[in-house]
Amino acid sequence: MTKTNSKATAPLLIEGRSVSEAYSKLLLHIFDHPGTEVSPLVLTVDEFPADYSIPEDPAVRDSLDELFGIKDKTNVEDVAFTIFPARLWLMAEGDRAKLFQFYRWSFPFYRAREEANSRGLYFERLTMYGSGPCDGNQLEWILTEWNKRSGVRDSMAQATTFDPARDHTASAQLKFPCLQHVSFVPTDTGLVLNAFYATQQIFDKAYGNYLGLAQLGAFMAHEMKMPLARLNVNVGVAKLERIKKTDPALAPLIEAARACVAAPNLLPDLSSTAQPA
Repeated sequence: MTKTNSKATAPLLIEGRSVSEAYSKLLLHIFDHPGTEVSPLVLTVDEFPADYSIPEDPAVRDSLDELFGIKDKTNVEDVAFTIFPARLWLMAEGDRAKLFQFYRWSFPFYRAREEANSRGLYFERLTMYGSGPCDGNQLEWILTEWNKRSGVRDSMAQATTFDPARDHTASAQLKFPCLQHVSFVPTDTGLVLNAFYATQQIFDKAYGNYLGLAQLGAFMAHEMKMPLARLNVNVGVAKLERIKKTDPALAPLIEAARACVAAPNLLPDLSSTAQPA
């Protein structure tokens, strides 16, 4: 019988009113309980501002980025950029055609900059999939169909990053893609973004993942002319790896996470860049 890696347990539900609070709750669950794995994980974030910004707790964000510097890991902004290129969206000044063009021009540089990007990036798969309508730009097709109709089926607004032709490989480790699929659900209160991960690295990827997904949701909500209501992230196996729970370098982050969870209504104002008006 083939050896298994994970356990069949009931899902862990993490709820937060910011990506910082949700990440802090997940990190503290791992830190305060035996083991280093959650399987499966359901994480949900709501209460997004009307201006499409993504509020964060600066103590949590700064502590995490400082730790990444110590451990020679990619910072939060660059991880989030793999899912949504917020800097390019600002440069595009609210013109999504320019955003997509800027990304097409820039993608070869991003792929070449890091070996980990050699198999692609998530926003590349979402907008340059290689097949399908709109020359493989799944986001543009969703937005075009939404904006030209009075109503669409709920199953229409979904996009994939996993491609069996490229990603079904017998490699012992495969860093990309862990994010498999996203769906966008318009509701009476705003847009809901659902994301599905096969696996997720809690230490060095999860916070940037949640931030990038929230930015992607805010972009799509902006283009669909509705608020961003909620982000739901479903993870098959979430793991704390590449750092030990006993590592003293974790102490400032754990302290910041406890403070964030203890006073969620007093979340300091550190909003990632708002969407162009």
